[in-house]
Amino acid sequence: MQDQYDIRMLIDGRWIEGEGPVIPVIDKWTGEALGRVRSAAAAQVDAAVAAARAAFAAVRIEPYERSRLLHRVADLILSDRETLAATIVAESGVPWKDSDNEVARAAETFRVSAEEGRRLTGEIVPIQGAAGQSGRMAYTLRAPRGVVGGISSFNSPLNMVAHKVAPALASGNAVVFKPPVATPLAATRLFELMLEAGIPGGLINLVHGGGADVGAPLAAHPGVDFFTFTGSTPVGKAIQAGRGMRATALELGSIAATIVCADGDLERAAVRCAQSGFRRQGQACTSTQRLFVERSVLERFLPMFLAQVAALKVGDPRDHSTDVGPMISEAEAARAEAWVREAEAKGAKVLAGGERRGAVLAPTVLAEVDPGSKVLCEEIFAPVLTILPFDTLDEAIERVNATPFGLAAGLFTRDLSCALKAAERLHVGVVHLNEASSSRVDLMPFGGVKDSGVGVEGPRYAMREMTEERLVTITL
Repeated sequence: MQDQYDIRMLIDGRWIEGEGPVIPVIDKWTGEALGRVRSAAAAQVDAAVAAARAAFAAVRIEPYERSRLLHRVADLILSDRETLAATIVAESGVPWKDSDNEVARAAETFRVSAEEGRRLTGEIVPIQGAAGQSGRMAYTLRAPRGVVGGISSFNSPLNMVAHKVAPALASGNAVVFKPPVATPLAATRLFELMLEAGIPGGLINLVHGGGADVGAPLAAHPGVDFFTFTGSTPVGKAIQAGRGMRATALELGSIAATIVCADGDLERAAVRCAQSGFRRQGQACTSTQRLFVERSVLERFLPMFLAQVAALKVGDPRDHSTDVGPMISEAEAARAEAWVREAEAKGAKVLAGGERRGAVLAPTVLAEVDPGSKVLCEEIFAPVLTILPFDTLDEAIERVNATPFGLAAGLFTRDLSCALKAAERLHVGVVHLNEASSSRVDLMPFGGVKDSGVGVEGPRYAMREMTEERLVTITL
């Protein structure tokens, strides 16, 4: 890997220094410097896009060969598993067990992309069914859009990059990618591995820098044909506004909810909801922030749930038994703590946690929260969860749907009719029955509605977003 104090960019197959401001990369547990990265200058963003456009025009790799290369990347990821996991732990604060799992998931994302790229097809169109069209045939094909630009979030610094880069390459596109300034190391190592695997340099370009100086110009660049972004809703809306008619996929914010019905498996729900609310420090767009529990079982469920929360080990993310580590920064932990204090001032009860030490906020469970409190009205992106009793499923669904967001929701029930009713009525992109809101398998379609975004991730589905449908007719 590159020297820890020399985190460079990859443009047209060459590792180069940025020409903009220097940004330190900090170990989120120790506070020590991991390295520094120099931001790209505007001309370097232009150069990366130009390199990608030139490579897309000049380099044609057949689907079978693309698949072979992506499988090779997956092999290299797994061969570098321990180093990559340690890198994720250091730069993000995500505990070892989740970081190690993320490396395995990233390899799987490349493998799924490799296979889906081999069977990316259009369809036969029955044009003969129209009057006067005998003697004609029609079909559609999927054509790569050209240059795919991407920005990812800090909370999944390797696999989120894989979900944007691997489908783009598998479907025949070139890439220009910007990782978060807080977590650039795993992404940089991934690009090194892609070069090592034999992917032509011009097809994979990496730039570093902040959102205003590098991200915004990249997103608005006229040479970027498709843009994929994971991050906050305000930034996503700004990206969409700046791109006009050009296609985007935006995976944005949420105030994710899980519903526990009286007839559900309460023990399973307690385990899953504790994991969903607090693993990765609650810093996932699908982390359960609102936990609706049917009032008739609240007294029985709550001790089970609080016991699971209490069992979570909080502390050093390098300890393989740690469940909850530091948040991305002390400033973010202090913000979340302030939201908890605001809720307390309005009458909320703290059932667990509430304490902060530096960037570590203890897993926090609130009850009796005023509806106007930030912990209910805004995405907290922290290990804070609110218990909300309900009396009927209709009421719970209505309250889940009442926010501007609609990414994912979970529901625990043994009643098939209730489950299917909820799946139809919950206004979200993903409904998990007998799982919590944060459940995800990398090959599944994943995307939100309302202010949670547009477009779909998951290799097969992202490839359809990253390609254009073209109709071909043949007169015999």
